[in-house]
Amino acid sequence: MMEGATKPTGARPARGELLELTVDSLAFGGAGVARRDGYVVFVQDGMPGDRVRAEVHKAKRAYAEARAIEILKPGPDRIAPLASHPGAPWQVLSYERQLKIKHAQVDDALRRIGRLSGFELEEIVPAVEPWRYRNKLEYSFGTDADGRLVCGFHAPGRWEEIVELTDSLLASEPANAARERVVEWCRAQGLSAFDRRTHEGFLRNLVVREGRRTGELQVRLVTSPGELDRAGLIAAAQPLGGLLWTRTDSVAETTQEGETELLDGGDRLEEEIGGMRVRISSTAFFQTNTEMAERLYGLAIDYATATGTERVYDLYCGIGTIGLLIAPRVAEVWGLELVEEAVADAIANARLNEVENAQFFAGDVRLVLRELVQRAGRPDTLVVDPPRSGLSQKVVRRIIEAGPRRIVYVSCNPTTLAPNAAQLVEAGYALRRVRPVDMFPQTPHIECVALLERHG
Repeated sequence: MMEGATKPTGARPARGELLELTVDSLAFGGAGVARRDGYVVFVQDGMPGDRVRAEVHKAKRAYAEARAIEILKPGPDRIAPLASHPGAPWQVLSYERQLKIKHAQVDDALRRIGRLSGFELEEIVPAVEPWRYRNKLEYSFGTDADGRLVCGFHAPGRWEEIVELTDSLLASEPANAARERVVEWCRAQGLSAFDRRTHEGFLRNLVVREGRRTGELQVRLVTSPGELDRAGLIAAAQPLGGLLWTRTDSVAETTQEGETELLDGGDRLEEEIGGMRVRISSTAFFQTNTEMAERLYGLAIDYATATGTERVYDLYCGIGTIGLLIAPRVAEVWGLELVEEAVADAIANARLNEVENAQFFAGDVRLVLRELVQRAGRPDTLVVDPPRSGLSQKVVRRIIEAGPRRIVYVSCNPTTLAPNAAQLVEAGYALRRVRPVDMFPQTPHIECVALLERHG
């Protein structure tokens, strides 16, 4: 059952049925919550107070999912959108309202899902820039009604349709210009878009990354197997810090698989964060809002309250950013990450920044954390930055076994932080402080940092 759904009392609608509804609130993930005779309907693109006409696309016993196809009467908080694309679904709310909703949703998740209390929920950290803040965007290729090649985002609810972009307000102007140079070259070459139904065609995705502090741009073109004019693409795409070409025969749409060839420049993007220089592989994870990542990591380090003598574990460490930033304040850092390429970046970044008290290893936290404890000793502080799905019960058990005095949990999903925190509280930890950080303005995504300390 989706968050916000309760035992239904009204009639279950049919798929394709049109409903007139009033949206009451927003659920986690951003869908509006409406009710028809007690039956809950989650309305995509519906905002609090909106009276909408919505089309049902999924109906279950407990709830239905629908999409607003017409705003009959806008709610009091709705404002005119700025971006003409689906990558900013909350842009129809004022930024102040977005912050209040996100803060309230973190509080609701911890209290209702985790049944937690007694913690301090600090004020949300607002974004430095509400627009043009992303250092990485993944675009998809498609064709419009006239058969013209387009590049943009998938249309909500219509996966085969691509909404063309000429200026993404989530990306900087140089990053937008780099995308347009590549797209124009592809059009001039007569290259076809990959058809997600027939699995025919060539062009799949375009990934644009930017070093916000260095100004460096990296572009990666993802295609089906085949050939292209490498020299022509290199010339058309300039200026760039790096140009890569990934070929994949995967049926699924993914930019993480296939064989990647460096066509021009460097294979790693250079960036600066917290006064530290880092190099990022093309497929390695790095927070997509550089300015707010600095604040997020700074908050995590503040929560760690290092005194210079601690042994710190950095789990799901990625390219080692948090571990390397905290290393000068502690005795030693041990980082663990599943993706080997990211671990190689972490090791290289430690050398680049002359950090000698941090070591990084590739491995599944669930399987090798015990081994790390045997090798390095128990951690004083454990920093964990898991994926949106949160920590599995087995990983939580391994963390409890490791016995850190302090746990700093960096979360990108309060609905998975809440049950994980509850498990740790049940094992003897106390949830002390939580602070939301708005990494993704104009979207429903919420990041936060939580501090748990062991009793006794």
